[in-house]
Amino acid sequence: MAPTHVLRCCQRGLAWIPVIFIALVVCWSYYAYVVELCLFTIPSSIEKVIYLTLFHVSFIMFVWSYWKTIFTRPATLPKEFCLPRSEKEQYEKEQRPETQQEILKKVATGLPLYTRTGAGAIRYCDRCQVIKPDRCHHCSACDMCVLKMDHHCPWVNNCVGFSNYKFFILFLTYSLVYCLFIAASVLQYFIKFWTLCRRKSAESCPKNDPPESHAKFHVLFLFFVAAMFCISILSLFTYHLWLVGKNRSTIEAFRAPVFRNGPDKNGFSLGFCKNIAQVFGDQKKYWLLPVFTSQGDGFSFPTRLVTIDLEQPTECLQPAGLDKGAVENSAEKTTPLSESQNHLLGSAYHIEEDHEETDVLKSDESEAVAISIENES
Repeated sequence: MAPTHVLRCCQRGLAWIPVIFIALVVCWSYYAYVVELCLFTIPSSIEKVIYLTLFHVSFIMFVWSYWKTIFTRPATLPKEFCLPRSEKEQYEKEQRPETQQEILKKVATGLPLYTRTGAGAIRYCDRCQVIKPDRCHHCSACDMCVLKMDHHCPWVNNCVGFSNYKFFILFLTYSLVYCLFIAASVLQYFIKFWTLCRRKSAESCPKNDPPESHAKFHVLFLFFVAAMFCISILSLFTYHLWLVGKNRSTIEAFRAPVFRNGPDKNGFSLGFCKNIAQVFGDQKKYWLLPVFTSQGDGFSFPTRLVTIDLEQPTECLQPAGLDKGAVENSAEKTTPLSESQNHLLGSAYHIEEDHEETDVLKSDESEAVAISIENES
């Protein structure tokens, strides 16, 4: 146990190296931009004020969102998804997977579960000993089940999931803005210093060139670092914006969630606007602030699937004359429909029901006429 505990502590310590590296780069960029560029290089006072104001706005929002992404821990699972003691002991003693699934189905009755494993079984974590909610996955790095897990990011040393996914998107946004602003504002001085470094004699320099000093090395490297991070962040930023528009996680993009009627990569998609509201919330004034405004509770999610889950407590209307088996067979054959199709489906259903009632009334009237004729005869 002791070597394992020491190894675990070492792994946790080493996991902070990428975060420390980013923190050091950010601190150096602050010094290079504020001191070396704005104070020692830029001659115009108005330009200094404008650059320093815009820089500190982007810097504060970047650091704020980065901090929230790192130190917002994943939410814990509700107690309803944990096995009771009796079922837990029975599950551990049982060796047959079929019987274990029966135990899990009994406990999962009433829980908002619509996704299954590839084999159609209840998703259960043997490590955490809990029934996995929809879109929940176990993270081996954090050694816990994470609600709506997207991925484990080493640059924040944390799992990106339901609790901090909005913070992660804003972290990418403001880091991209931070790098773009630095690269754009430093570009003209980068060109001047670059041409100045290529001159052999200082006498040949024009009067408007900045003086040759140690500031040029900070400015040159500042532009290179900002441009490099900007290119790398841009691809990740656009990819996650695409995921937000589709209401998918990184895991679901590579492996589609499995529902009762099979895998469906768009099973949680509610439309572009509703998908964005799932992450950023309904109030648009808080979208650009790193405060939690995401919709939902993290363990139950609306789906676009029109289906009757026999294990869930649902209320449905069925026409007269249809038995339970017919309803169950029709439920198994349902396919994903859009909201407009659902509305049309409901309208068609009521029309068909009205036709059936009319046919019943007509048949009853014909039978009554036939009986009266027989009685008269």
